[in-house]
Order: sequence, then structure tokens, then C-alpha cells
Amino acid sequence: MYRAREKRSTTARSTHRLPPGARIACAVSTYHEDVTGEMLASALEALGEMGVERESVLVVPCPGAFELPLVARRLAQRKDVVAVLCFGLVLKGETEHDRYISEACAHGLTQVALETDTPVLFGVLTCANLEQARERARSESEGGQDKGREVALAALESLAALRAAEEGVKKGSGKRAR
Repeated sequence: MYRAREKRSTTARSTHRLPPGARIACAVSTYHEDVTGEMLASALEALGEMGVERESVLVVPCPGAFELPLVARRLAQRKDVVAVLCFGLVLKGETEHDRYISEACAHGLTQVALETDTPVLFGVLTCANLEQARERARSESEGGQDKGREVALAALESLAALRAAEEGVKKGSGKRAR
């Protein structure tokens, strides 16, 4: 995992300019806002380092991880939104409730991305306890895993990959025969 994170931080170093009028949206669960807020702050910092202006980022709070797909869908349907970063936390409990919530969230966000042809990033921590969640949300400089930054950089890489895929179709003679 360390090599993947190291590679991601170096491959996304170039400045990323969004098209005029385009925005990146962040849907942020207010459940355990201290953790999701830390991931959001890290994501905003990473986007800024990559050249994305703060005015080009729309932040929308939502109650919990279960509500993220609906909010993400509404954001992804906007003409000005090119990517949606979703931040949430699902903690393991005494029942299997956490599994149902996290699976519904993951499937819902995947469906939104495919239906809207918009990158929807899964920044939802699924942890055994709050201490584990805080370690994943905390910045690397503070000894954490910095998942907020990771999600932000993955969004920019996804946008670059989609642009490359689109340019490949435009440059080529269409779809290849299988």
C-alpha cells in the first residue's frame, strides 16, 4: 500500500486545471464529523496543491453514509460538477448493521458513477472502531494514512484517465473490433 500511495503522490504532481465553470463536489457525512471533516480538510488541501481553486469546490453535508449515494447522484447530475468525492464513516457494531450500510453505500456510489458517467470517489471508512478511523483520516505528517488526500488525488487521476480515454477515441478511428 505504501508504494501505491507514494506512486499516486508523485504521478499527480502536475497542476490540474478544471475546465472553465467546472467544479469538484464533496458530499460529507456529518456522522462523526470530526473524522469526515479531517478527510475533507485534507482533500481540499490536496486539491489546492494540485491547482484546483477553492471556489471550484462545492461542499455539501449529508446525515450519514447511507445518504451519500443520493446526495452524490444529485451532485453528479449537475452540469458544472466533473467529480464527486464522498466522505463518510461506518463503524463496526454488535450486529451486522454496519455491513448493510457500507454495502448499500458502495453499491449506490458505484451505480451513481456509472449512470452519470462522472467519477464518484469512495472515501467512506469502514472501521472496527473510532481509533482506527481517526488513524486512517489523520494526515501522513501526523502519522496517519491520509485517506482524504488519497481520495482527492484519485479524483484528479480519474478525470485525467477519462480525458485520455476520450482523446483516444477522438484520435483513433473509433472503437476497436473485439
